[in-house]
Amino acid sequence: MKIVSTPAMLAANGHYSQCIEHNGLLYLSGQLPRNTITKEVPQGIEEQTLLALSNVKAVLNEAGSAINKIIQVRLYIADIALWDQVNAVYSNFMGNHMPVRSVIPTKELHFGALIEVEVLATV
Repeated sequence: MKIVSTPAMLAANGHYSQCIEHNGLLYLSGQLPRNTITKEVPQGIEEQTLLALSNVKAVLNEAGSAINKIIQVRLYIADIALWDQVNAVYSNFMGNHMPVRSVIPTKELHFGALIEVEVLATV
């Protein structure tokens, strides 16, 4: 097991790693829609979805992987009524790549975020 960490990744805010590589798989911690520089969360689910997915992409790139190597995605959303908007942004972002996916409605997320994205990918 190897913890993947680079200065380009947003630092973890708690007792966890952003990414762990094990047997050729990358396990990413949930990525919130926080700007890596300002730490701000944008308004609106579309903007938040795009930023959270972009944060996933950045961690994957730093770990030597890419979006098209994602196997599984878990989308935690603050309200199931946001599903259509999230799905539209997600579909556009992923293009033809269709990993397995779960959408889990939650009551609320950290920092007032409306979405958190967790993935499993290959190196």
